[in-house]
Amino acid sequence: MGQVFRHEIWCLLRKNISKGQLLGYAIANVVGLSVILIGILFFADSQNSITDDDKFFSDDYIVLSKKVDGIGFKPVCFSDDDIKKLNEQKWVQKTGKFTASQFAVNGAVNLGGRGLSTYLFFESVPDDFFDVAPRDWKFNPDEKFVPVILSKDYLTLYNFGFAIPQGLPQVSEQMVGAVPIMLRLTGKDNVTESFEAAVVGFSSRLNTIAVPQDFMDWANKRYYSGEEQSPSRLIVKINRFEASDMRKYLENEDIEIAGDKKQEGNISQFLSVVSSVVASNGVVISILALFILTLSIFLLLQKSRETIRKLMFLGFSPKEISRYYEALVLSANVAITIVSTAATVFFRTLWIEQLREIGLGGASLFPMLGAAVAYLALVTTFNVYVIRKKLYGIWHISC
Repeated sequence: MGQVFRHEIWCLLRKNISKGQLLGYAIANVVGLSVILIGILFFADSQNSITDDDKFFSDDYIVLSKKVDGIGFKPVCFSDDDIKKLNEQKWVQKTGKFTASQFAVNGAVNLGGRGLSTYLFFESVPDDFFDVAPRDWKFNPDEKFVPVILSKDYLTLYNFGFAIPQGLPQVSEQMVGAVPIMLRLTGKDNVTESFEAAVVGFSSRLNTIAVPQDFMDWANKRYYSGEEQSPSRLIVKINRFEASDMRKYLENEDIEIAGDKKQEGNISQFLSVVSSVVASNGVVISILALFILTLSIFLLLQKSRETIRKLMFLGFSPKEISRYYEALVLSANVAITIVSTAATVFFRTLWIEQLREIGLGGASLFPMLGAAVAYLALVTTFNVYVIRKKLYGIWHISC
C-alpha cells in the first residue's frame, strides 16, 4: 500500500517536470563530461611509454654546457655558484655532473681481420641519470675490466658514415657488445696500463662514451695529479610543466642545450597544452550544464509549489519530498556518467594507434574512471543541496 501511495505522490510531482529541460541538461552534461574525460585520458596516453626504451619525450633530461666564444685553452666549466643557482630554478628536479677523464685513453679493436685504433675520451655521470641499467655496470681494479656505455649516435655514425667507405663491416648492437676492446691508459709520469673493455649498453640520452663513476674516480686519482676539474657539462632532470621560463634563463646565463631537445620540449608542451585546453573546455561546458539543471530545478519546484505545500500540510517533510527529485537527479547523473565514459573509450580509438606508432599510449583507465566517479559524486551532491535548500525554503514560508 505504501508503495502505491509513493507512486501516486511521484505522479503528482512529475507532472511539472519538463522533459525538454531534462534532456537538454543531459546532452550538455554528456558533452562536457566526455570532453573532460577525453582530456584526462589523452594526457595519460601521451605520457605513458609502451616500450622499454626512453619515452618519446626524452626532454625530461637535458644536457647543458657553457657557450664557448672564440679560441681558448682554459676549460669552460660550471662553478659551484652556477650549479647552486641552477638548482634553485623551479623547473629543475635534480642535477648530475659529468666527470671527464683527466688522462689519455687509447682504444683498439679488431674488426673483420683489420685492426682499428683511436684515441678516446671517457665521461661518467651518476647512475640514476642513465636510461639503461646493464648488469655488469661496476668496476673492480683487480679484474682489469672496464664496462662502457656508448651513445647510439656513435654506432649510427660508424655504420653509415665510416664503415662502408673504409671497407669495414657494419655491426649491430649485439655484435658490438661481443667485440673485445683493449684500452691503454696513460697518465702522470707517463705511467701506462692496459685494461680490457666491452660495450655493455647503448644510451639514447647521453651523447658520450660513459664509464662507471667508481672507475672514473679511481682512474683520475691514479693517473692525474692536478687539481680537480669543475664539470664542463651537466645533466638535468626537469619538470616540463614548470619549464616555461627555462629557455630565457639559459640564454641569460649563456648555457646551451645539447642536441635538439628544445623541439622535443615544444612537442611535449604542445600535447600537454592540448590536453589542458580540452579538459578546460569540458569543465566550462559542464559548469554551464550544471547551471541549466539548477535553473530547471528552481523552475520545476516553483511550478510544483502548491503541490509541495499541500503535501507538507499532509505531514510530509521536505526531506521526504526531496527524495523523489533526488532519485531523478541521481538516475540522470548515473546515466550521463556511463554514456560519457563509454563515449570517451570510443573516441580513444581515434588517437591510440597514432600514439602507439611513436611508442606511447596504453595508459590505465583508472584515472579517467576515478575522475568520472568524482564528477558524479560532486554534481549529485550539489544537486541534492540545491533541491533541499529550495524545499526547506518553501517549508519555512508555508509554516
